[in-house]
Amino acid sequence: MRPSSSSLRRWTFCGRMSLVIKLKLYLDNCCYNRPFDDQTQLLVRLETEAKLFIQEEIKNGTFELVWSYILEQENRDNPFERRREAISPWSLRAKVDIDESEDVIQTAEFYHQLGLKVKDSLHVACAIIGKADFLITTDHRMQKQVNKQIQIVNPIQFVQLYAEMRKL
Repeated sequence: MRPSSSSLRRWTFCGRMSLVIKLKLYLDNCCYNRPFDDQTQLLVRLETEAKLFIQEEIKNGTFELVWSYILEQENRDNPFERRREAISPWSLRAKVDIDESEDVIQTAEFYHQLGLKVKDSLHVACAIIGKADFLITTDHRMQKQVNKQIQIVNPIQFVQLYAEMRKL
């Protein structure tokens, strides 16, 4: 698993050049809403903890966040005000914000033809156009989508992968 070359940053420390990897992450709406789901279920609680860790690392600058117009739209359509208010500020933390474009629509149509739902295909397209290294979702059907352009994982899988990367 290699991050995209756009996420590599060079830093100089004590006169020596070192390479720092800053991963770009796209979290879909299911992921943002995970803390509001039934936390008595073990998997939901574990995914919530992993998602909160990821968000904390985004705040700390460890990861870069990719946001999109479809996230904005889905959040705006959320009937629960508390959830909307909790999710909305994440758009301000994004380093990349993807607007609707012909590229996004064409890419989404491709993934929709492969069997993804319309909104899921838009999330995949926005993550790819935004050059995210990972699309993080709690939608288990979406995770089964094999994709050579972007890794689709759940929050737990991402934290495990990140821990392995840090060991290298």
